[in-house]
Amino acid sequence: MAFKGSFSITQWDEDTLSERSEGIKVSHASIKQVYSGEMSGESNVEFLMSYQSQMSAKFTGFETFVGVVNGMRGTVTFQHAGKFENGVASSEFISIEGSATGELTGKNLRGNFKSGESGKADYAIGIDNA
Repeated sequence: MAFKGSFSITQWDEDTLSERSEGIKVSHASIKQVYSGEMSGESNVEFLMSYQSQMSAKFTGFETFVGVVNGMRGTVTFQHAGKFENGVASSEFISIEGSATGELTGKNLRGNFKSGESGKADYAIGIDNA
């Protein structure tokens, strides 16, 4: 069963680590987000991004979420594998084993998101017992 909602980016700080011509670069972004829906709370995200052009990138990183997922309060760290194409960011993410605390302890969480307009994105997340 997938739980759904959205999140908004409240802060985005991005630094270029290396750059070549035609927008080919590697950067690091520190992001803060606020979740609403069946997953509510806040998160801090650290992404490494590889741009193939100004409109195309792959990214990976870690997100630390604090809040409530389907009524269970706790914290969890997710690992992301995502892409940015044609103005849309999307990612598949999975909880890192042993990172969940509180009522989320012992749960495996897996989900995805797809960005929409004005810094908002829709997510879906599922929960399994470990």
